[in-house]
Amino acid sequence: MKRVLSVSIGSSKRDKTYVGEFLGEEVEVGRQGTDGDMAKAGEVIRELDGKIDCFGIGGTDIYLWSSTRKYKIRDAWNIAKNAKVTPVVDGGEIKHTLERQVIRDLKNVHGLIKDGDPALLVSGVDRIGMAEALDEIGCDTIYGDLLFALKINKPIRSLKELNRVAATLLPIMTKLPFKWLYPTGKKQEEFKPRFPEQFERAKVVAGDFHYIRKYMPMDMSGKIIITNTTTKEDVEILKKRGVKTLVTTTPRMGDRSFGTNVLQSLIVALSGMHPNNMTWEDYLVFIKKMDLKPSIEELN
Repeated sequence: MKRVLSVSIGSSKRDKTYVGEFLGEEVEVGRQGTDGDMAKAGEVIRELDGKIDCFGIGGTDIYLWSSTRKYKIRDAWNIAKNAKVTPVVDGGEIKHTLERQVIRDLKNVHGLIKDGDPALLVSGVDRIGMAEALDEIGCDTIYGDLLFALKINKPIRSLKELNRVAATLLPIMTKLPFKWLYPTGKKQEEFKPRFPEQFERAKVVAGDFHYIRKYMPMDMSGKIIITNTTTKEDVEILKKRGVKTLVTTTPRMGDRSFGTNVLQSLIVALSGMHPNNMTWEDYLVFIKKMDLKPSIEELN
């Protein structure tokens, strides 16, 4: 049996193990949180190196992106480099391929998104494929990178502006302690509504679930949420807030959806290839073979 494991610096309360059959192979899919302890995340990887078919890094990305280049996050790389044998991925290739296609299909196949719909992408630099796809299908998108990562009341109003901000700030931001930019450990369980007017204007709220969960207002009536890594508890929270439709870009396994890093780990394990040698086309082949589709749930 193949094994993939997401080692996350997020809350251990969200841990899960799922065993399923994928393309005729039995695979154990796991998620292990370290409650914000990056040293512990490195220890877990060192201890299981060579015993796991592929690691995912969760609760952080190894890279942040603009449309033209990627920037290595120092803290995340310090975790990943503890693996000497087992490959490590952060889900970036799934964000560039599957998530991009999901956004297109929500307009062209499902009709959930229309030209000009106001959208909020809570962070574009960790989901540049989603950022580009929202722009491509004609959404009126606010990119929340400055709002939610740096707490600066400056909405980014175009993909061009997002790329300009990324080129200016990412060389600095990726060297900062990651916990300054993103909720880790128990902070993922907090609710601190921020910039509610940006949520209120949006018909579509997309991107990282922990940003959405932490900063969304109490009233999310009628909204379409496009995200992943949602547990049964998360779905109930969204339902109580009035969310109309929940779209998870990665498939549900058991009672939850896992992160893009888990799905990329799964594809790498099934392919038998090293991720350094895989192209976006390789991932698209497996996405098609596995018939991966978004989960669309009407909550209200």
